[in-house]
Amino acid sequence: MKRFMFLLPLLFVVMPVLASPGAGMTLRVAAGDGHGHVRRHFVYARCGGDNVSPPVHWKDAPAATRSFVLTTFDSDANQGAGWWHWVVIDLPASTAGLGQGASLPAGARSLRNDFGRFGWGGPCPPAGDPAHHYVFTVYALNVARLPLPAGASPAQARQAMRGHVLAKATATFLYGR
Repeated sequence: MKRFMFLLPLLFVVMPVLASPGAGMTLRVAAGDGHGHVRRHFVYARCGGDNVSPPVHWKDAPAATRSFVLTTFDSDANQGAGWWHWVVIDLPASTAGLGQGASLPAGARSLRNDFGRFGWGGPCPPAGDPAHHYVFTVYALNVARLPLPAGASPAQARQAMRGHVLAKATATFLYGR
């Protein structure tokens, strides 16, 4: 009986974690050099790279997923205010990733990044800065499309996503010059 009483509180702590929707969703980004650093091929052209978007793949999204949003954010840029490198919205629920340099599937669209361009803008931190963190995140949403006007900002996308995120998965890489 004592043994059971000891385990009972543990079950209440563990069970919600095991049962949470989307807890198993994972994201794999093939941008690294094997040591957690972004390869030069994916770096912004102005910083000596080819500015090619890396391959990204996700799996185990919740069954109720109707679309995905994919973002890449440098949390260290602008004195910690951050920098949006990539925001792709309205990826169909049937999508499980994007290939290297791939065009977007029908219905999906890129928002303007902080370089002022649509699509991928690779890492390009100031020379001499400590390595920056590039956080890739895929969000599973319970809506097929975000109600955003043409020219919407990443901040507007984040606002529109509120209350619609079923699960998310992240991968982080470093890059410095």
